[in-house]
Amino acid sequence: MHIKFPKKVDNALRYLKLKLLPKTLFFRTMLLIFIPLIVVQVVSIFVFFDSNWWRVGRNLSNNLVSNMDFTMELIDRHPKQIEEIRQLSEQNFGLKVDYYSNTEKQQEITKATRGNKLITGFLEDMLKERFPDAVSSIYLSQKSNDMVIIVDRAAGAFKFTTNEKKIFSSSMFLFIGWMVGTSILLFLVAVLFLRIQVRSIAELAQVAEDFGKGIDNKNFKPYGSSEVRKAAIAFIKMKERIQRQISERTQMLAGVSHDLRTPLTRMKLQVALLPEGEDRKDFLSDIDEMEKMLDGYLSFVSGEAGERSSFVDMNELILSIINKFRNKKALIRYSTNDQVSAIQGREQALKRALTNVISNAFRYGKTIAVKLESNNNKLEISVDDDGPGIPADKREDVFKAFYRIEGSRNKETGGVGLGLSIAKDVIASHGGKIELLDSELGGLKVLISIPL
Repeated sequence: MHIKFPKKVDNALRYLKLKLLPKTLFFRTMLLIFIPLIVVQVVSIFVFFDSNWWRVGRNLSNNLVSNMDFTMELIDRHPKQIEEIRQLSEQNFGLKVDYYSNTEKQQEITKATRGNKLITGFLEDMLKERFPDAVSSIYLSQKSNDMVIIVDRAAGAFKFTTNEKKIFSSSMFLFIGWMVGTSILLFLVAVLFLRIQVRSIAELAQVAEDFGKGIDNKNFKPYGSSEVRKAAIAFIKMKERIQRQISERTQMLAGVSHDLRTPLTRMKLQVALLPEGEDRKDFLSDIDEMEKMLDGYLSFVSGEAGERSSFVDMNELILSIINKFRNKKALIRYSTNDQVSAIQGREQALKRALTNVISNAFRYGKTIAVKLESNNNKLEISVDDDGPGIPADKREDVFKAFYRIEGSRNKETGGVGLGLSIAKDVIASHGGKIELLDSELGGLKVLISIPL
């Protein structure tokens, strides 16, 4: 069920989702575990505090005040037996009691407050209820676990000293410690489990990406949850079907190439026996064009399928291509970044793609500028020329197979219309992209981006 919100609310929720929601599966899953866990812990502690801590605290304070009241009542009735009452109080209640007259109490109250912390809570409320005519104060010692309670009455002051555990229950802290400890243990187990599951998905994604770049990782084995293993097995089967299909197609095309080249060779031999003339030149021109078209078709369909991936120094690769055009009547400028690293790819396929792009620039331009640099973990190759360029509305069409622009880029000068199609296919198989832009030289700019 999908709930529709107003457009502004939906945009706000989408913005918060993009900004606050983690990007990776690991942290999203941990968020789904961690937030409910925290909510359960807070609710449990709150319920425990509200139902148990409050009741236990009041009962402990009530018992302590009752013992104090009983002791004070005994002392009021039997002032001459105060020492015996003190011993009984300490023995039975764990409560030390001292009595000070009005002349002594001020000094003792000042002494009790020095260096001690004043505390409040259930005990203070109980003292006010039980001794409404007295001034009660509670102090917690900083150096020990003793608690000092002074009940100042008109006739004198009583000072009680006892352990702070008389009013503080340790069960609350034990409960919180148990909750936090089990939560940390559960969190650690969840982290270890999720790392294994996420690692299997990440490796599957990396293997799929490598296969798209022509890297066949044969050491990959499915592991993880049943769903991840099922997806990995399906990918392996799909990869095998693709490889088998490419292999069969390549073999078929090799056979077709051999079958077609044989009659073309015979035609060349037969034409060579003809006398010199316009007809002979036309026949040879048609045969050459057929061979060129056949080479272009086979190169486009085969896609360099059998080549293995390796580390390619793009700087040396571009220089080797440019050196082939040094004798052309065109001015070429080449600039590179010394820090550009090699990429992993199929060297011959990359060389063919860049040769197609650079040869187009030489074919239609008089000034060519080639630049190689790295930018945001991408290798960027730009080829500029001062030729006629390509209209903006035709730049997507030129990547289509067998598409040619009329005019200067015709069959006489531009081949069969497969150069940019092959280049785009090769660059896309390496995870990159190729764009056609306006050049600062006035012609066409070809921008190639390949991830490092």
